[in-house]
Amino acid sequence: MNRFSYDRAADVAQAVAAHRSTGTAFLAGGTNLVDLVKEGVARPEKIIDIRRLPLRDIQETAEGGLKIGALATNSAVAYHPEIMRRYPLVAESILSGASPQIRNVATIGGNLLQRTRCVYFYDTGTPCNKREPGTGCPAIAGVNRMHAIFGASEQCIAVHPSDLCVALAALDAVVHVSGPQGERALPFAQFHRLPDDTPHIDTNLGDHELITSVELPNEGFASHHAYLKVRDRASYAFALVAVAVGLALEGNVVREVRCALGGVAHKPWRDRDAEDMLRGKPLTPQSVRDFANEVVRDAHGYRHNAFKIELTTRAIMRAFQQASQRDLGAQSEVQP
Repeated sequence: MNRFSYDRAADVAQAVAAHRSTGTAFLAGGTNLVDLVKEGVARPEKIIDIRRLPLRDIQETAEGGLKIGALATNSAVAYHPEIMRRYPLVAESILSGASPQIRNVATIGGNLLQRTRCVYFYDTGTPCNKREPGTGCPAIAGVNRMHAIFGASEQCIAVHPSDLCVALAALDAVVHVSGPQGERALPFAQFHRLPDDTPHIDTNLGDHELITSVELPNEGFASHHAYLKVRDRASYAFALVAVAVGLALEGNVVREVRCALGGVAHKPWRDRDAEDMLRGKPLTPQSVRDFANEVVRDAHGYRHNAFKIELTTRAIMRAFQQASQRDLGAQSEVQP
């Protein structure tokens, strides 16, 4: 059994000050950390309980967006009236993941920090570059049905498991953190990392930094949005492919488009060049098909997951259909 010391922080400054070594972990909901400790994947020397920190509020920002405290539970966020009204993409993505029992304790900050669910990462009897750098990635030649088709490297082909993060990537959220050097904000696109040669480093958080909140911008795409999750069973399963779409339409012309993918890369995946290609064009079956084909142009499948490339194309088209028809009475030419 891994022995560790335990401390409870009274405020953010105390939590940051107590996080002095790489062997220290923050404990919030614990829905991922406790599993990692039980499996021997994580072996912290010290755990700092942050559950009593005042980081649960959901407040409007001066810019007209919403700031969500890092310790707000997934359920509290998903069912918050302003989230449901203004950011339904966030609510729908949360409710697509886990179970009600887990959502009741899992936190927004913890959701961002989930470790990959790769079976080799969780099996301490096998090598894994994410768990022990330099030992190899057995998933490349092994069972890789759930693994990445974008942004992978020779060191790791695992995918990020979060549903919420896909929606946050589409919305261009901002992550606020506090650390020894003070407070700073990270655009969501810069928060998670691709594996490259350092697959064991999941995020761009600095040493001993703590997530304090996630900020949503004013635009929530409430009128035209969709969160589509393709999985092996209808409940409590990670995505094979997930798609978060937000559209702003003028008639049938695309004024703004956001499309983020989950289940396909080491971080939520967006192709901004493809989005640029679609802006200003009519939303038609062909324009959406062209967009989807552009997104998967550089996708790379492995022995068991090459089917994800076609699945991603079809999922994107279906998500656009759902998003374009979201308003009552809205008509769209887009078909799956």
